[in-house]
Amino acid sequence: MPDAIKNPTRMIALLSMDNRLLSWMLLFVPLSFMVKWLCCDPLLVFVVSGLAIVPLAALIANATENIADSVGAGLGGLLNATFGNATEMVISIVALSEGLVDVVKASITGTVIANLLLALGAGMLLGGLKHPEQEFKSRVARINASSLNLALVVMLTPSAIHYTSSGLNPSSIDHFSLVAAGLLLAFYVLSLLFSMKTHRYFYETNLNGVNSGTAKAIAEVDAPPPAIGKQISVLLASSLVLVFVSEVLVGSLQNAIRTLGLTQLFTGVILIPLFGGVVEYIAVVTFARKNKMDLAVSVAMGSSLQIVMFVAPVLVFAGQLMGQPMNLEFEPFALMAVGMAVTVTNSISTDGRSNWLEGVLLLVTYGTVAAAFYFHP
Repeated sequence: MPDAIKNPTRMIALLSMDNRLLSWMLLFVPLSFMVKWLCCDPLLVFVVSGLAIVPLAALIANATENIADSVGAGLGGLLNATFGNATEMVISIVALSEGLVDVVKASITGTVIANLLLALGAGMLLGGLKHPEQEFKSRVARINASSLNLALVVMLTPSAIHYTSSGLNPSSIDHFSLVAAGLLLAFYVLSLLFSMKTHRYFYETNLNGVNSGTAKAIAEVDAPPPAIGKQISVLLASSLVLVFVSEVLVGSLQNAIRTLGLTQLFTGVILIPLFGGVVEYIAVVTFARKNKMDLAVSVAMGSSLQIVMFVAPVLVFAGQLMGQPMNLEFEPFALMAVGMAVTVTNSISTDGRSNWLEGVLLLVTYGTVAAAFYFHP
């Protein structure tokens, strides 16, 4: 399991709010409420609220990392593992409460696809243009690949049950999803134990061995963490504001879809993940350009694994509590796209090397998938 699973915001927090553009984007937060109150065009409300989510995601990443630095490695790693995809979690729970179950499922698959193809592809391309061949730990890459295969198997199983059974009781898929969600969460906890305790040296070597400049670069970028009380306040305030901004986004979603003439499937798989994951995409590209592919791969693949093994199971249980029929049976075409993303990513990552052409390969695959969802009825 990659170090991004145990510490997913570590790499992102190094650069997120230091970017002036992200700081200026905080202006979109009050603007999103303003355009809603003024009853502006739903498409404008959707775009502005989506852009407002970007700096809030960066703030949450920074605050989480600073708190983790203050409380120690063990608790800090657990904290980072829990809040690593807080943005996607909040948006999904708000959408789930509005009954947009199909959009939530589509955004889960879309986040995995975007992380593996768009983010990692952009990182390999832009990093490869500057460095002819880049390296990362093949041993960790194989663990990534096996974990992604497990995630894909679990995602495929409910549809397999559905399409190979006659007279299936719909509740059977819900019951299976609860069992599978529990198993995924158990594997997720064990992966934390693996990466933080029993095989911690795998990931410490990953940071300090293969790329000799990585640890030094992190040490140079890291500053002493601010007061923990202030960071907790920032984390809570940012998360609270994110809830309200997500409500604005979700509230405008249906009308925006009609205005654009798009399907819920395309919006959930392609558009929504772009807003929630842009900070991670910036992180992947930045580290790749600095020849720190271990970190770039950890952000992209670790976030994808966390979405399937932590966020999706939590949403299954949350849906049960909210009376929403959330399960792990995803739209077949979206499943096919996830399968393509996992297959292509695994095929080029297990050797521990990358170049710009492999980045182009991932991006062309993402473009093909995006076009397919756009034209899918």
